[in-house]
Amino acid sequence: MQRIGITGSIATGKSTLLAAFAAAGVPVFSADAAVAELYAGEAAAAVEALFPGVTKDGVVDRQVLSQKLSADPAGFKKLEALVHPLVRDRIAQFLQRAESAGHALAAVEVPLLFESGHDYGFDAIAVTHVDEAVQRQRILARPGMTVDKMESLIARQMPQAEKKKRATWLFDTAQPREVIGADVAALVADIRSKRQDR
Repeated sequence: MQRIGITGSIATGKSTLLAAFAAAGVPVFSADAAVAELYAGEAAAAVEALFPGVTKDGVVDRQVLSQKLSADPAGFKKLEALVHPLVRDRIAQFLQRAESAGHALAAVEVPLLFESGHDYGFDAIAVTHVDEAVQRQRILARPGMTVDKMESLIARQMPQAEKKKRATWLFDTAQPREVIGADVAALVADIRSKRQDR
């Protein structure tokens, strides 16, 4: 089975690309969705222990957590040390299930794939990108976003230009969704034909 990693900088359309792979019949996994599940269950108490006051009714309030991290950026490392291994376990289980089911490929979206320094064992990496002006416009449109917060988020991530150099495939998500969907469908068909998938 071909394991495809999907990554890209903040607000460059990773979810859009993952949805296109799903629409092409590929099993997909979102690290963001896994984190949301962990924050609502398994990891909530541990996150609360690290950052008192961030949970409400046993669920991590991401807005409150974000405010605490903005005030103390050193907290990012502690949070990642707690959450990333849990997410990696879920990714490994997902890939095992997909392979056991006989799929020719599976796609996993990991926002901080390159930044984490972890080798997920992907066979290929699809990187999303957009012009910087479009990226900034998208980020600032998010609820509760400020220019300072945006600059802090961008500064923590590898530059788009560097990510593009590491890509197997590039997807400009400023294009219409139909174009992205068609490109992904063609890529998936090509991989399946080469692997003689059922």
